[in-house]
Amino acid sequence: MQTGNSIGGVVAQAAGLFAVTNVDDLVLLALFFAQTAGHRGGAARVVLGQYLGFAAILAVSVAAALGATLLPEPVLPYLGLLPLALGVRAAWRAWRERNGGDEEEPSGPGGPAALAVAAVTFANGGDNVGVYVPVFATSGPAGIALYAAVFLVLVAVWCLAGRLFAGRPLVARALSRWGHVLLPLVLIAVGLVILLG
Repeated sequence: MQTGNSIGGVVAQAAGLFAVTNVDDLVLLALFFAQTAGHRGGAARVVLGQYLGFAAILAVSVAAALGATLLPEPVLPYLGLLPLALGVRAAWRAWRERNGGDEEEPSGPGGPAALAVAAVTFANGGDNVGVYVPVFATSGPAGIALYAAVFLVLVAVWCLAGRLFAGRPLVARALSRWGHVLLPLVLIAVGLVILLG
């Protein structure tokens, strides 16, 4: 990798690549942040989960680019089982709460757990891995490090955008009213797309 203008070019390419491969995460993040409304520490768990999931995507992508493929290609569609299971679980909880099954209160803080967010982020990142591997394979170690640094900064930007999106009055009202239905549907749809893709 060269310096000067080529670094700026790599940063611009990395930003574009991140945006294109993570547009769908904005919807998921907004739904996750909407679930944390009024729950202390909930937003921090979403951000932590997003970073954990994206770090796993980066690790798999870098390992695959360096020739140490961790997950064989035939296994990747089965990652869809993670968001599918989380979606079915969220649908079950929403149905149970709607039908008066509130006797079992969750023991932890409200909103999604960091590991649940990480699992959805990682499972939804199969397309990211497929795009990142060839880019990383041709970038060299310094290029990979620069891509990773830009990606990790943009995860924070994505989290902020998801939080702001969920906090807009119109969006917040819609998510407050329909989020318990939308989240399971989106997770199940993501899981099916990954499984069938």
